[in-house]
Amino acid sequence: MKKIILIFSFLGFISCKSSIDTPLVTLQTPIQNEYFTIAFGSCDNQKIKNELWPAIDKNHPSVWIWGGDNVYSDTEDMQFLKKNYEIQKQDVDYLQFSKDKVVLGTWDDHDYGSNDGGVEYSHKRESQQLFLDFLETSKEAPERKREGIYSAKTIAVNGHKVKIIVLDSRYFRTALTKAINSKKRFQPNKYGEGTLLGAAQWKWLAEELQSSDAQFNVIVSSIQFLSNKHGFEAWGNFPHEVEKLEQLIVSTNAKGTFIISGDRHIATFSSKNVTGLSYPLIDFTSSGLTHTYTSFSSEENPYIKGEVVKDINFGLLKFDFKNHKVIMQIRGKQNELLQEYVQIYPEN
Repeated sequence: MKKIILIFSFLGFISCKSSIDTPLVTLQTPIQNEYFTIAFGSCDNQKIKNELWPAIDKNHPSVWIWGGDNVYSDTEDMQFLKKNYEIQKQDVDYLQFSKDKVVLGTWDDHDYGSNDGGVEYSHKRESQQLFLDFLETSKEAPERKREGIYSAKTIAVNGHKVKIIVLDSRYFRTALTKAINSKKRFQPNKYGEGTLLGAAQWKWLAEELQSSDAQFNVIVSSIQFLSNKHGFEAWGNFPHEVEKLEQLIVSTNAKGTFIISGDRHIATFSSKNVTGLSYPLIDFTSSGLTHTYTSFSSEENPYIKGEVVKDINFGLLKFDFKNHKVIMQIRGKQNELLQEYVQIYPEN
């Protein structure tokens, strides 16, 4: 039987304020096999039974992170969107799974409400509140009162800390450039043209990284950061903002920083050596929970590590605080280990 104890003052959380008011969630958790575990996944169609919840739960994660496309509801009808969130949230296996977890997450285009949508989506404010309702976000939380669903929490466990920084790649994202003379959907914007995160979110992100005292910092992006040649949505469509985030990670000296992403209906590991960063920057993509790109054959990714997984899957992050190590795993049905990547980070 799983033995997880949450020390809490309100709904399982103890919160305190840092200089920028990052909530602190304190868990007293018997670490399984010396690891503290976080699970995540994306692309969960509410019309398809998610078979993976029992398998995910076998790994005893203390935190679950929704990676985007948490329902499929491209619509301007907010009652329809609300109904789809309710279908997802009332899934019996999900209810059982989530009852003793810290649940966080971001959205992507299909739960935002518009395929490949961005700043132009007319119902983004109403959609934002429905998404936050789905996560059971407090009515007093900052993300209830500002534009965008970006947020951060520091998880404290047995004297160690993991900071989870959740980005919003939809609300502020300006226009993409349609690909010319190519079978791809998009091509990169001209350098310096447009924004993915918007000015306010960039300022907030810099403050979160600068103030972090966590041993590990997990940046949650609904779309891939490193893989940039496939022609779909990716940070690579805004090359100046790719450079900006890399430089920000270097300049803030935030420890053990890496990215998790979704969207693509495949799972893969990507790794890049960034100038000035003392460890490789990892982008771990896990997608999808209910359906995948089964006809996938190949695509260019200059940073890929291992093979692309096209079975339904979820991601695991197993933190080894003693050895400053993260074991990253792609798992599937019956909790089968499909692929693993291990990254050791500098102590200081």
